[in-house]
Amino acid sequence: MAQPTSPVQRGRVSRVLSSLFVQVLIAAVIGIAVGHFWPEFGGALKPIGDGFIRLIKMVIAPLIFCVVVVGITKAGDMRSVGRIGLKALIYFEVVTTAALALGLVAGNLVQPGAGLDIDPATLDASGVTAKTHGEQMPGPAEFVLHMIPESAVAAFADNELLQVLLLAVLFAAGLLHIGIGRAPQVFAFIEQTGEIIFKIIGYVMRLAPIAVFGSMAYLIGQYGLSSLSTYATLIGACYGAALLFCVVLGVLLKAFTGLSILKFLRYTREEFALAVGTASSEVVMPRIMEKLERAGCRREAVGLVIPTGYSFNLDGASIYLSLATLFMAQAVGVDLTIGQQITVVLVLILTSKGMAGIPGSAFIALSATASAVGVIPVAAVALMLGADRIMDTMRVVTNLLGNCVATFIVSKWDGALDRDRAVATLADPASAPPLRREEENEPAKA
Repeated sequence: MAQPTSPVQRGRVSRVLSSLFVQVLIAAVIGIAVGHFWPEFGGALKPIGDGFIRLIKMVIAPLIFCVVVVGITKAGDMRSVGRIGLKALIYFEVVTTAALALGLVAGNLVQPGAGLDIDPATLDASGVTAKTHGEQMPGPAEFVLHMIPESAVAAFADNELLQVLLLAVLFAAGLLHIGIGRAPQVFAFIEQTGEIIFKIIGYVMRLAPIAVFGSMAYLIGQYGLSSLSTYATLIGACYGAALLFCVVLGVLLKAFTGLSILKFLRYTREEFALAVGTASSEVVMPRIMEKLERAGCRREAVGLVIPTGYSFNLDGASIYLSLATLFMAQAVGVDLTIGQQITVVLVLILTSKGMAGIPGSAFIALSATASAVGVIPVAAVALMLGADRIMDTMRVVTNLLGNCVATFIVSKWDGALDRDRAVATLADPASAPPLRREEENEPAKA
C-alpha cells in the first residue's frame, strides 16, 4: 500500500514547482519535444514568444527613464554620472576587444571551416538580404547622431534605449539644477511611476513559462535538431570560447570586487533561464536591473551601465563575429594573414558597437567586415544563415553576464557598490535585506 504524501513533502514539491526557474525549464523541455515531434505546429507558436517580448519591451524605455532620473537626482551629483559613464565606456572597449581577439584565437586553433572547400559562386545571398532588410551599419557620425532623438516622444515610441538614456540624464540634470524643492511633484511622479512599472513587469513575468514554451517549440520546429550536427565544429568553437570568456569574467569579478560569479548566477538563474528560453536579453533587463540594485549596486550606476552595455558591451556577439569571419574565410579556402586578422578586429570594434536594434545586424557586420578585408567573398555570409539562430543562446548568456559583471566592476571602481550588501545577498538571497525604496536617503538638493 502506497504511503500518503506528507504535508512537508507536498510543501517542498509546491515550492519547487512555484519557482520561475523550474517552470521555465519544464516549459523549455516541453517546447523542444513539441517542436521536434510536431514541427509544423511548433513553427506556428512563434507569436507566443514574440508577444511576451513585446509586453516587456513596451515598459523598458519608461523604466530606464525613471530609474536613471531618480538615481541621478538622489545621488545629487552630475559629476558622478560623467565618471560612471566614462569608466563604463573604457571597460566596454577593453573587454569587447578582448572578446573579439578570443574569437580569432579560437578560430585559428579549431579551424571550424577548414576542409569545406565551398565555391562562393554556388552560394545564394538572397537570404542575407532578407535578414538585413537592406539595412546598412551606420558610420561613426551617423551612430552618434542617432543617439540624439528627433523628439522626446520618438525616443520612447521607437524604444531607442540610448536616446531615452540621454533624455533621462538631461532631465535629471535640469531637475537637480532647479532643485527638487521647487518640483517635488515631478520627482514623486517619476519615482512612483517607476515603482508601478516594476509591478507591471511582475504581472507579465507570470507568463514567462508560456513564452519559453512557444519560443523553443518554434526554434526546434523551424530549424530542427539536425542543424546542430551541420555546424558542430563551429558551434563547439563558439560555445567553448564563450565558456572560457565567462570564466575570465568570473576572475575579473573576483579580482575587482571579491564576489563569486557562481553565487551571482545562482542568484539570477531565473533571469538567465528566461533569457535563454526566449533568446532575448531585453526581456530580463528590468529584473536584472532590480536584482543588481538589490545586490548593492547604486541605482544611478545600474541605470547608466546596463542600458549602455546593451549597445556597447556585446561580448557574446563579439566572439561570434570574429569566429564567424574566420569560419567564412576557411570555408571558401581563404587563408587570412595576421595583418588581415588585425583588420578584422579593427573593423568589428566599430561595427559591433552599432548592432543593437538593427534587423539582421550580425549579417550586416559580417558583410561589412568581409568587404573591408577584401579577400573574403561577401556571398560567404550566406553560410551563416543556418548557424546564426543556434548561436543565440551563447550570445544572450555571454552578453547578459558581461553587462552584469560590468555593472559590479564599474560600481566598485566609482565607489557605488555596497559590498557588504552584495556579499549578503549573493550568499543567501532569501534572507538579504529587501530593497526598500521609501527608506532610502532623501533626494539631495541641487
